[in-house]
Amino acid sequence: MTLAAAERTPVAIITGFLGSGKTTLLNQLLQRPEMAGAAVIINEFGEIGLDHLLIATPSENTVLLSSGCLCCTVRGDLVETLADLYRKRRDGVIPGFDRVVVETTGLADPVPILQTVVTDPELGALFRLDSVVTLVDGVNGGPQLDQHPESVKQAAVADRLLITKTDLALPPVIAELRERLERINPGAQVLTAVHGSLEPRQLFGITLHDPAAPHGAVKRWLGEAAFTRAEAGQDHHHDRAPDVNRHDDHIRAYCVYHAPPVSAAGLEMWLNLLAALRGANLLRVKGLLNVEGRPVAIHAVQSLIHEPVALERWPDEERRSRLVFITRDMTRDEIERTLPTLSLQVDAEPSARALDPDAYARFLAAAKGFR
Repeated sequence: MTLAAAERTPVAIITGFLGSGKTTLLNQLLQRPEMAGAAVIINEFGEIGLDHLLIATPSENTVLLSSGCLCCTVRGDLVETLADLYRKRRDGVIPGFDRVVVETTGLADPVPILQTVVTDPELGALFRLDSVVTLVDGVNGGPQLDQHPESVKQAAVADRLLITKTDLALPPVIAELRERLERINPGAQVLTAVHGSLEPRQLFGITLHDPAAPHGAVKRWLGEAAFTRAEAGQDHHHDRAPDVNRHDDHIRAYCVYHAPPVSAAGLEMWLNLLAALRGANLLRVKGLLNVEGRPVAIHAVQSLIHEPVALERWPDEERRSRLVFITRDMTRDEIERTLPTLSLQVDAEPSARALDPDAYARFLAAAKGFR
């Protein structure tokens, strides 16, 4: 059974480096009435203080919280846990739930978790990826970004960045950290919180999956203007040599435009080749493309390409394709050199729209210029 995207259960990811406050945030969220229909997946109950919320054990490795939320441990792997939750909900073994929240360990790379939700044949038909929320320690976040590349990656793939412990850090430290996070990921909204006090609507339900999404929602999701501003600022920032002690000095954010309409076959091939050849350097890609005259939203994280969303209408008068990138050690020029190689223009004959061997050869020739 494959459900339409809007009917699949949304899965949100809460990630962040060790000590960033995920436990505190979850404790606050799970007591909110808006979360009564949520299922929360954590690694081990012993790692998070939920004792005051536990009231019943409806089945093995799953507990019912006082707010009505379900909470379960990862048994085996995430695929098994999500599939088990779905079957038990279907069979009436556990109460129904309308969303899933997954809390990762502090050292986790969130991309494999995203890949599980999006690409698993069983889960992909029943669940859809919602927002990625990354917590950043307001006191120790700067040194962690310097010393741990996984913390930079966690920030780069986020839809929302949440600076925690703002009551313990000096205002200039928080301001510098916010500016740094906005350089790493211009498209993410940066929020602050004390003791995890935030409303769920600020964190969840913010990804683009509805073909009839309002104009404003599409523009906020893409964040084109933020990437343009960030690129102007980082041109000055990258005038100096990269600091080997700052992992985010190798991160760039920019917006690329392509005027001619693209063919569906050409776009698919371009995305797949780019992801295959340089997926490790493509931390995040979002785009609104003119696919044979129709607006189509795309989203990719490294080599993981999400299901495109064909929109019912354009959000504005612009008809050029536009893509925003967050990359590691990869420049705008390197991306732009690959665009003409794929014959993205729409040809008169449908049979001519597929990528031909010459176009593939030109792409590989352009890809050799990647640094």
